[in-house]
Amino acid sequence: MDYRPNLRQKYQEEIIPNLQKEFGYKSIMQVPKLEKIVINQGVGQAVADKKVLDVALKEVTDITGQKAISTLSKKDISNFKLRKKMPIGVKVTLRRDRMYEFLERLVAVSLPRVRDFRGISNKFDGKGNYTLGIEEQIIFPEINIDQVSKILGMNITFVTSAKTDEEGYTLLKEFGLPFKNINKK
Repeated sequence: MDYRPNLRQKYQEEIIPNLQKEFGYKSIMQVPKLEKIVINQGVGQAVADKKVLDVALKEVTDITGQKAISTLSKKDISNFKLRKKMPIGVKVTLRRDRMYEFLERLVAVSLPRVRDFRGISNKFDGKGNYTLGIEEQIIFPEINIDQVSKILGMNITFVTSAKTDEEGYTLLKEFGLPFKNINKK
């Protein structure tokens, strides 16, 4: 018995045929797919306090189920007391099964926990990719609210193989991302 995440199965059984019908693809190889999800968290306070970075690494690792790495600054900025190659952020790149599992948890559990949630905006990057900004890491059930010392936000980037924003929007909507009901251009 082989394990397959629910969203991966849904993609192969429902989403591919729906997109083929809507956009008129002749081959399933033309159908856009979700290639990776990148979770990125800037931790500027890590310049003054190294413990903040360790906490952020642990939290992002807990949220994603994959070891997070710290990102380093590229240049010196004296006004921010920043030196080249200082750790100032945390990131994780999810692919394959972990990506589908994270997306399912995000849509089913985490986003409904956002206060006054009315859907996410539908601003794409022009190439079919989408970045979602989250203001508080405490919307994820993996985070114990009692142990949180700082509320940190994060960016979640969905990288697709779609050629246009419309294809990317339709793909992510099929996966269940709750976009605001605004007519797409």
